[in-house]
Amino acid sequence: MASPISAELLAILRCPFCVSTATRVAGDDPGRLELYKDAWLIEREHGRKYPIRDGIPIMLVEEGEKWISVKPEDLPVPPPAE
Repeated sequence: MASPISAELLAILRCPFCVSTATRVAGDDPGRLELYKDAWLIEREHGRKYPIRDGIPIMLVEEGEKWISVKPEDLPVPPPAE
């Protein structure tokens, strides 16, 4: 099965919290995301996790923060509908 996120898209997606003008995190490339189990995008430095639902990454800060305290291995796969 093909990944729901292309390598090209993954290369440009960033955590919206980390790159926002108001909350920008220091560094050359803040907010880099890793694909996890083809179902989640994880920002490792601060722990925000963004679900991928029906092939669409849900890149809302509120969504990423909802899962911040959940260990990657404990994330539901597939992510819940809401």
